[in-house]
Amino acid sequence: MNAGESSRPAPAGPSDAGRASPPASLIGSAVIAALGGLLFGFDTAVISGTTASLRAVFRLGDFGLGFAVAGALIGTILGALAAGWPADRFGRRPVLVAIAVLYAVSALGSALAWDLASFLAFRFLGGIGVGAASVVSPLYIAEIAPARLRGRLVAVTQFNVVLGILLAFFSNYAIAAIDPGADAWRWMFGVEAAPAALFFGLLFLTPESPRWLVARGRLDEAGAVLARLGTDRGSVEGEVEEIRASFHAERRALREPFLRRKYRVPILLAVAIAAFNQLSGINALMYYAPDIFRMAGAGEGSALLQAVAVGGVNLLFTTAAMAIIDRFGRRRLMLVGSIGYLLSLGTTAWAFYRYGDAFTPLGGAVVLASLLVFIASHAFGQGAVIWVFISEIFPNPVRARGQALGSFTHWVMAALISWTFPVIAAASGGHAFAFYAAMMTLQLLWVLFIMPETKGIPLEEIQERLGAGGPGDQPPARPR
Repeated sequence: MNAGESSRPAPAGPSDAGRASPPASLIGSAVIAALGGLLFGFDTAVISGTTASLRAVFRLGDFGLGFAVAGALIGTILGALAAGWPADRFGRRPVLVAIAVLYAVSALGSALAWDLASFLAFRFLGGIGVGAASVVSPLYIAEIAPARLRGRLVAVTQFNVVLGILLAFFSNYAIAAIDPGADAWRWMFGVEAAPAALFFGLLFLTPESPRWLVARGRLDEAGAVLARLGTDRGSVEGEVEEIRASFHAERRALREPFLRRKYRVPILLAVAIAAFNQLSGINALMYYAPDIFRMAGAGEGSALLQAVAVGGVNLLFTTAAMAIIDRFGRRRLMLVGSIGYLLSLGTTAWAFYRYGDAFTPLGGAVVLASLLVFIASHAFGQGAVIWVFISEIFPNPVRARGQALGSFTHWVMAALISWTFPVIAAASGGHAFAFYAAMMTLQLLWVLFIMPETKGIPLEEIQERLGAGGPGDQPPARPR
């Protein structure tokens, strides 16, 4: 649109300006917030290269190793559960700053741990950061993004999660190649402090969420942020009023119970998608990838390199999903991913049942190929959709609490999967992957018959479609 045309009446719906290239400040703020996802991915995957050292240094058996790996995940449960309140009380950006500090302290502390208790304590702190980031990073991006860009921008968090996973796998491989000594595992943990410091510094370049500002009654500040980042309707004042209407007013919103019939549908949707995400077995692969490949006959160096291949495929297919999520839709991605899950997990289970403790090169190749299909299916489906979907389905007044519930469910299931995998796999890798395949059959049925589509719908309209809003929810008129 030319400058001379700016006085023409705007058509209904998003303006031409809204369809133009997104402002650089919007993209920059989303990318910076999504660095919390990069550290999330790095922190969760880095331990995969250290499991053999942790067994030796701390004299751990299968159950003890599972507990050491799950120790951070216990922190993620607390972080996910507790993040909603400070995000509502103090703002999204201050909580992201605190998360950056937790990442740095955890990285350095884990690297310098002097016994198992200290190691678990520092990993627990990092887990709090991961759990909180899984709530606040996508929440913040969803609240600054216009509807037409929301899927892709929130998916930047997932892109950074998988980029962090790839960087962790590659970092582990590089450190083991450069310094294969007894202290290599300490360097694997310690390098995370550098990106954590970068995240901390860049956060001071981002604005606060305009929806949080509206909730606090800071309407002029919210309008200034929306003018800078872009709107759905093409009118800053109209957008502020629409956001304000969805809140009732902040004081009433914070008093409103979350676990009530009005929010039943989004609550059940969030719990379901989060539980299915982990019941696929994705974190068993993320935390134990080298161990799984060793079980399938790979040597130490080859196992770490195959883990890098897993991270690379994850990144490639996450990028593909991000490019089409706002055009292809959330449900279609989930359908494609669910079918891929069933094929890959079923084949992996068959290979472990077929070869057991006597894997041939062919058997090892089948496992590698199947798990690459598995990670591609996850990245293209669940991995790209989960945080976008959960950030969209809750109304403004309870979105932070809804995001926290979804993340809490996700991390509880992640802890259970990660803790039990070494014990189950010690009996038979086939049992574990067959169970994950059965759970993905249930996910496919859920996607086909229950999951709604949310692409391209403004946040304030989604609550109407899910029955979480209504005429009685309108606030008094804004005072002039």
